[in-house]
Amino acid sequence: MVLEHSLDPLRTRLETLRLKHQEAELLEQQCEEQLQMLQADQAELTERVARGAKLSGLSNDINRLTSAIEALGAVNLAAMQELEHSVERETYLQDQTNDLEQAMATLTEVITKIDGETRDLLKTTFDTVNQSMSELFTTLFGGGRAELILTGEELLNAGVQVFAQPPGKKNSSIHLLSGGEKALTALSLVFALFKLTPAPFCLLDEVDAPLDDTNTERYARLVKQMSSQVQFLYITHNHITMDADDQLIGFTMQESSVSRTVSVDFVQTNMLAEV
Repeated sequence: MVLEHSLDPLRTRLETLRLKHQEAELLEQQCEEQLQMLQADQAELTERVARGAKLSGLSNDINRLTSAIEALGAVNLAAMQELEHSVERETYLQDQTNDLEQAMATLTEVITKIDGETRDLLKTTFDTVNQSMSELFTTLFGGGRAELILTGEELLNAGVQVFAQPPGKKNSSIHLLSGGEKALTALSLVFALFKLTPAPFCLLDEVDAPLDDTNTERYARLVKQMSSQVQFLYITHNHITMDADDQLIGFTMQESSVSRTVSVDFVQTNMLAEV
């Protein structure tokens, strides 16, 4: 009987502990459901609790993260679609960029090749014209020297300067030459270009006007020599140049305001004279 009375407090305490255990299990279940709903990292929480983290500190972290999430605003349900569109756009633009870079590389290669070929062709042409001009200048002046000088290191961007020294002169610039000497120098350059690429005909207008008789004879002989490749048509009032013509076409005015063409074929005239 005495033992029976002594068991009553133990039964009461056991019942109390059983109720607390059920309450703890229910609380644990609710916490797990909340953690799952919040998608919390239970392993990290367990580790932080094991390190002695306080509930108040965890609450502050939860409040801070909740505020940060709310500050992000509403969830954009079209974000994934927009992301896919942006990725496709980026891929397209990257392909376009690659095509442009490849095109630029191709153009750069072509430009480099064209520059090289142009430089070689221009150098060959320059040397040929320079040599021809020097020879023609010597022929026209009966001596002296002339040449073309590049005024820059890069051939494609360089200018060209004409240097000419007639016999007996030591001028340093073509501007110091007389009018006749300048005319003959220009003729040597023009004829050098004609020798490089002959044209069907060449028209000269009063080229011999500033020349004296000696230089006019040299000019006429050079024109006669080059007439085998180029047909020369020139306007002149110089009798020395006229004497070197194969055919002379003049204009006369026997009556006032009435012009008439007069043509003389010197080849036929010389043949008749010999007969």
